[in-house]
Amino acid sequence: MGPAAPVHAVDGVEPDIRAGETPGLVGESGSGKSTTLYEILGLGRPERGEVEILGRSTARLGRGEAGRLRSRVQIVFQDPLASLDPRMPVGDIVAEPLRAQGAGRATVARRISELLALVGLDAAHAARFPHEFSDGQGQRICIARALSVEPRLLVLDEPVSALDVSIQAGILGLLQQLKHRLGLAYLFVSHDLSVVRHIADRVSVMHLGGTVEAGSVAEVFTAPRHPYTQALLSAVPLPDPPRERARKRILLAGDPPSPTHRESGCRFRGRCPVFAALESGDREPCVSTVPPLTPHGTDQAAACHHPRARAVL
Repeated sequence: MGPAAPVHAVDGVEPDIRAGETPGLVGESGSGKSTTLYEILGLGRPERGEVEILGRSTARLGRGEAGRLRSRVQIVFQDPLASLDPRMPVGDIVAEPLRAQGAGRATVARRISELLALVGLDAAHAARFPHEFSDGQGQRICIARALSVEPRLLVLDEPVSALDVSIQAGILGLLQQLKHRLGLAYLFVSHDLSVVRHIADRVSVMHLGGTVEAGSVAEVFTAPRHPYTQALLSAVPLPDPPRERARKRILLAGDPPSPTHRESGCRFRGRCPVFAALESGDREPCVSTVPPLTPHGTDQAAACHHPRARAVL
């Protein structure tokens, strides 16, 4: 067997996370969302480019500096109960990051009660084990654990996708309250655009490891310019039955190309309805040149040679 083909999992992503803001990262499975998160959280040297967190480049961090910075960036995972150690009581789970940072016994005891109350749980539940809680309560425990070391950035990896819709609303409301109360910034990753529209200020749409559209939620959701964004938004159900029945879905042909194969030009063109409708003479830029992320409107950019704003919601 020969050497494995290189996979370009993330190439051309530039998320800009501002203080007190919630950017959303969206895209279908395999688009590189989670890989982007783990590259950020790993605090390591990227193969190319630069990752800068809280003003520090991860390529130049010493071991001690990385440890201190790690306490400022925490993550909440998708499946709450799967990310909690079933052998540990909840109090120890919440306290684990504090102990890893060298907090004293009195500080740990005080913070456990404060953190459980902060996320809407009873401090008396600290002695219980994860299986005694519902999924929604489990996610509140995960949030309390992430907040224990007072981070400035909270990375949320599909934090409500495993929850019932009614429970989702409670967790999203809690996250909004905590953001304003504690002055947090979030990086919110999801494939559910309805959730992103509710909680995010800005959004980046990823396809095959790169950003194809970015900007304020208001502009991107109202007038998306990239055909991939338009297709994703056309799949979001509308709460208005007459409008939902009257709208037209944008269906993409075929499957995404393999991340091990690097084509020239636009990597979306094989599934792009705009490219399929072009005359042969107009297709040349799409075939030969990678489209740059070009500004449009007030706060919007799209990586497309033929961008056209189109309302789909």
